[in-house]
Amino acid sequence: MKVGFLGLGIMGEACARNLLKSGLFTDVVIYNRSSDKCSALVSEGAIEGASPAEVVAQCDITFAMLSDPEAAIQVVFGDNGVLSGIGANKGYVDMSTVDEATSKRIADAITAKGGRFLEAPVSGSKKPAIDGQLIILAAGDESLFKEAEPAFSKMGKRWMHLGETGAGARMKLVVNMVMGSMMGAFAEGMTLADKASLKQSDLLEVLSLGAMANPMFAMKGPAIAARQYPPAFPLKHQQKDLRLALALGDQLAVSLPVAAAANELYKAARGKGHGDNDFAAVNEALQ
Repeated sequence: MKVGFLGLGIMGEACARNLLKSGLFTDVVIYNRSSDKCSALVSEGAIEGASPAEVVAQCDITFAMLSDPEAAIQVVFGDNGVLSGIGANKGYVDMSTVDEATSKRIADAITAKGGRFLEAPVSGSKKPAIDGQLIILAAGDESLFKEAEPAFSKMGKRWMHLGETGAGARMKLVVNMVMGSMMGAFAEGMTLADKASLKQSDLLEVLSLGAMANPMFAMKGPAIAARQYPPAFPLKHQQKDLRLALALGDQLAVSLPVAAAANELYKAARGKGHGDNDFAAVNEALQ
C-alpha cells in the first residue's frame, strides 16, 4: 500500500515520520505548502509530491493534517488540489481540526468524485505525536477506517470510529474546549499563587497529590512558572478550537460561559504576540 501525507507542521511531520519508520508501506509520499519542510523526511526515504493532486493520484490512502479550516479547504479545492487527483476507491483521511460544516463539505466533494472520506482529528500534541501515542477520533467511511488501521496503529495509541462524518469534528472540539478551559483556570491559579506569596512549585505539588492531578498540569506547570513556552500545541490553534466550539454551542443553543471566558484569555495572549508559542502562554494574558 502507498500512503500520502499532506501538511508537515509540528504534528504532521511527526505522524508522517512514524508512517515512514514503520516499514509497512511501499512508499510514503509527502507534500507541504512550503517545500523546505519536506527535506528532512525526504532524506529519510519519503518521496516529495509536487502538489496535493499528485500525492493523492499516487497513493491508495492520503492523510492530511492542516492548521485550520481554511487550509483544509484550500488543499482540497485549490489549484492542483486533492479533488484533481482523487478517483474511484481512493481514500482521503483528514486529520485536521475543523468544524463539522467544513468536514462535511470536504466529504461531499471527495465522495462525488468516487473517493472515500474519513475525518480523523487527533487528541494529543507534539510529544504524543512523536511517540505515536495520539488518540484518533474518526468518523465517516467504515471500510476506509478499517484499511487505515495499520497507519493509525503507528500514529496513535487508540483509534475509534464515532459514527457518520461530523461526529469526529464535534468530539475534537468538545475535547479541546475542555482542555483550553482547564489551562486557562490553571494559569489563573498559578498567577494567583504567585501574587499571594505562595511558591508555584508548592501549588504544583498540592495539585499532583489530589483528584485534580493530571499530566497536563505536571507538564505545563514548570513552563508557566518559568514563563517559557516552546510550542507543542500553538496557542493560536487552541484559540481557534475554542472559537469553533463556541460556534457549535451557538448552533445548538448550549450556554458555554466558562469556555467563552477562556477564549477571551487566549485572544488577549494572541494580542500580546504569543500565538505561535505553546498554549500554556495563555498565562501571559494575566501578567
